[in-house]
Amino acid sequence: MQKVLVPLADGVEEMEATIIMDMLRRAQWHVLAVGLKPGTVLAARGTRLVPDEVWERIDPAQFDVFAIPGGARGVENLRHDPRVVAAVRAHAERGKLSAAVCAGPLVLQDAGVLAGRRATCHPGVISEFTLARRVEEPVVVDGHIVTSQGAGTTFAFALTLVALVEGAAKAAELARAIVLAPAELERLGAAAARPG
Repeated sequence: MQKVLVPLADGVEEMEATIIMDMLRRAQWHVLAVGLKPGTVLAARGTRLVPDEVWERIDPAQFDVFAIPGGARGVENLRHDPRVVAAVRAHAERGKLSAAVCAGPLVLQDAGVLAGRRATCHPGVISEFTLARRVEEPVVVDGHIVTSQGAGTTFAFALTLVALVEGAAKAAELARAIVLAPAELERLGAAAARPG
């Protein structure tokens, strides 16, 4: 069973956070939502999220997957937390699956793991996205780095993670269970087939 860390900071995009957690839990992965500080997280549109744990009480090295949701202010809070950036860098250096959606790839960039890689991000942060070879696709896989564009691509993003670890058949099974649109299934298959 994969252990997944989903960091949550005030300003996180709630759709992305909850879709990631929901879909990976449907895959029977152990998903831990981790707040940067004790208490609830106030998401971008006023939703209050309750993390499972607080950062200071976890060991990031124990996780197999980092899945970073977006949200402009949430990502800024992650980027300005040296514990997060250092953990992301160490995780990627160990060759573990490192994934981010929307503005979240900026955290990967700050950690120094995107230089020269194929990646994508939300159109609104393109001007800051300077180290990767930006690809205009909903989900981009380059080795153990997975990036995606935004809330509307988060189902495909999460299912691509499943496909990379457990195979396309498992991801397709989960997609059918939530009645994901056929076009999204096709994109999922295409993304999973391009490991970079």
